[in-house]
Parts: sequence; C-alpha cells; structure tokens
Amino acid sequence: MKPVIALVGRPNVGKSTIFNRLTRSRDALVADFSGLTRDRIYGTVREEGLDFILIDTGGLTDQGDNMADLMRKQAELAIEEADLVLFVVDGRAGLMPADHDVAQQLRNQGKPVSLVINKTEGEQREMAAAEFYSLGLGEPLVISATQGRGISDIFDQVATTLPTAKVVDTAPDASEDEVKAEDIRLAVLGRPNVGKSTLINRLLGEERVVAYDEPGTTRDSIHIPFEKDDVNYTLIDTAGVRRRSKVSEKLEKFSVLKTLQALEDANVVMLVLDAHEGIVEQDLHLAGLIIESGRAVVLAVNKWDGLEKSEREWVTANVERRLPFMNFAKTHFISALHGSGVGLLLKSVRQAYQSAMTRVPTSRLTRVLEDAVADHQPPLVRGRRIKFRYAHMGGKNPPRIIIHGNQTESTPNSYKRYLENFFREVLKLQGTPVMIEFKTSDNPYRDRKPKPPETTAKRQRPPRHSRKG
Repeated sequence: MKPVIALVGRPNVGKSTIFNRLTRSRDALVADFSGLTRDRIYGTVREEGLDFILIDTGGLTDQGDNMADLMRKQAELAIEEADLVLFVVDGRAGLMPADHDVAQQLRNQGKPVSLVINKTEGEQREMAAAEFYSLGLGEPLVISATQGRGISDIFDQVATTLPTAKVVDTAPDASEDEVKAEDIRLAVLGRPNVGKSTLINRLLGEERVVAYDEPGTTRDSIHIPFEKDDVNYTLIDTAGVRRRSKVSEKLEKFSVLKTLQALEDANVVMLVLDAHEGIVEQDLHLAGLIIESGRAVVLAVNKWDGLEKSEREWVTANVERRLPFMNFAKTHFISALHGSGVGLLLKSVRQAYQSAMTRVPTSRLTRVLEDAVADHQPPLVRGRRIKFRYAHMGGKNPPRIIIHGNQTESTPNSYKRYLENFFREVLKLQGTPVMIEFKTSDNPYRDRKPKPPETTAKRQRPPRHSRKG
C-alpha cells in the first residue's frame, strides 16, 4: 500500500505550490473536483526513488464561517488518512498564533509531523527557522517552493520517516512478464448506489471457485480472487470502504484515495453507470481518473431493465455525448439485479486486457505507420512536411507507441488522434487507450555555427628568377 502524505497549514503559506512542485512528474495523477478547490486534492508523486500519494488541503483558519468549518473538516480527514503530515508555515510572515493552534491539533492526532518553513527566498536558513523551534516539532525543513530550493530535503525526510515510500528496484518488466494472460486484475468502480455491489455479487455468482477478502488498512481496497470459465481474476472492490460513518457530506460517499489505489492495482477497470440517472458529474470525475491512469476500460450501464424505448435511446445518446473520450471502450447495457447482459462483461474484460498487454514487433508497427501516412499525409510545418521514419513499442498497459522522425514535435493533436485511432483499428485493440509519443531525430547541423569566410592575406608572388643563358 502506498503511503499517504498530507499538506496542512494556514491559508496562503504555499501548500499548493509545494504540491505542484512535488507532483511535477509527467506521470503525476491529480484529481481536482469542480467547485471543491478549497477541499482535498490528491496527487501521485514518483520522484527521487519514492512513490507516494500526496494530499493538498485548504487553509486552516480560525474564522467561524461555514466555509472555514468545511475547510477544517477536509483537512482533518486528510490528516486522518495520512501516514505523515507536512505542516507548512510562512517564513516571510513569521510565526503566527494560528500556527501554534495547528501544531497543537497535530500533536493531538499523534501522527508523524514534519515542519516545513516555506517562502524563505533570500533568507538564511538559521534566521528563518529560529522562531519556529518554539512549536516543538523538531528540526524544520527550510524551503522555497517557488524557487525549488530545499525540495530535495522533503524527499529525504519522506524516505527517512516512511521507508515504505521507497521504490524497490526490480528487473524491468519482470512482474508483468510473469503475469499469465488469465491472471486479470479487475477494478470495479462507480459512484454510490449505481448497483456496484449487486454487480460484484453477480460476477462472483454460484460458479466461483475461490472468494475471500484480504483486509488491509482502512483505506485499502478489497481483493477477491475468483475463477470463471477457466480464467483467473482478482476483483478489486472499493465498495466496502467507500463510506465513513462519521462523515455526512455527499462527496465522502466515495473516496478519491481508494479510487487511485484501485487504479494502481488494476489491469482493467469496469466503470459502472446508472441508466436511470445518466452521466452525472461524479461519473465524469471517475472517468477522468481512469483516462489519466491509462487503464483499459469496460463500461457497464446498469439498471437497464424496465426502461422504455425512448429512455434507452436517451441513455445511449447521453453516454456517447458525455464520454466521447472513452469511445474505445466496449459499452454493455445490463441489469445486475436480474443478470441480463452480465455474462458478456468478462469477455470484454479479457479482450481489453489482451489489447492492453499486447506486444507488436517494430517491423509491424512501422508498416502500419507507413499505411497511416499513405492514407493521410501529416501537415506541413514551415513549408516542410513532417516526416515519420519508424515506430516501436515503448511499453504496455496501456500500449505505448514511439514514433521517430523529423519535426515530430510539431505534430498537431488532431493528427495524433488520427494515428491513435488508426493503430487501434488496424491492430484490433479494443478497450484500451493507445499512447503515442514522438521522438525527433537530432540534427547534427542544428547548433553548428556557420564558419566565417576566410580572410587570408594576399599571397605575394615569389620573384621570378631570371635565367642566365
């Protein structure tokens, strides 16, 4: 289980800047809920040999209005989920009374706390840290998030405090090569009350061979191994941990943290939707997280039974209109309660898994690329045609295709989408996104300065020697 770190502190101390700095990796996964920017924001940090989940929170303030209460409650939830708390203070403003209150609250929680003094541009470390020792939180980390100074100290502190955050070196692709095609890790995601638990029970059914829960921490997903049609699956269920008894906010009916962990563990994701309600905002947020993770997808539109023809047409159009970025996923209209349509789900899961884990030789990919260019030429850039030379596999789950050539960095997004769809169609990749990356060949003459013209002095002709004859 990935460790979790929370950023807390007063408003405007630079927590979001630190968050953005730590999650600078291109693989960073950020879930920002519309209209909830004052609440918790989750990101995945993969830097400096570490891998952990980071939570940004709104500022803790002693104002007694409803917004301040909401922000405080969200920060308390982040602290409860965290294995380590980074308490951020403002070195420019100095020690404030509210900082003492936050420090006392953190001590009462009993969680490991590291004090981070931000906004120390142009100040000596000792001078910036002097007055903050009175908080009694040990040696502070003195940083400037805007300049990036001291960020490496945060990573060192995380590595020391949370050994589980360290990435263990393994042979490249060893774990995936050992996974058989039948061992499929399937995450079932969906907002509350879409019938996810009913569908899970239906998938397990009477034919299950093995089904048991592996309890972990309170934020762990539940892994349920089972067998169907001679294929082994591990079903990752977040239904049992999506709700907190002490929290009444509608947002807390499903947890972003559990979604991130389920996506991290899964090969294929089954997104369950409610046909009676159509696609709502929470569905779009979950779909966005799935797309960012690059996982293969199967869509299950539940509660299909009992709908009139006009209602079914509306639901179908609603799915196509609001989820166009998932047009590669197979959509099933089912009734988990009565079992109609459920039997075809696992077939699509297997197809999506095989597509996500596919390996294609370089020669084959290059031929497909040549066919795509022959059908539709890339555009001109500054009067010159973008030229693709060859393509090769750069990874799987999802399939990552690296295309080499000249001026490839200027390829427009519209042509990139054309290539993605062309590769997916020709290679028959169903249910998985296809990632295209471009590599431009280095021009050995690009940075070479032209030689100045030779300015040689006129050579004087040697004097003619007269011959005496």
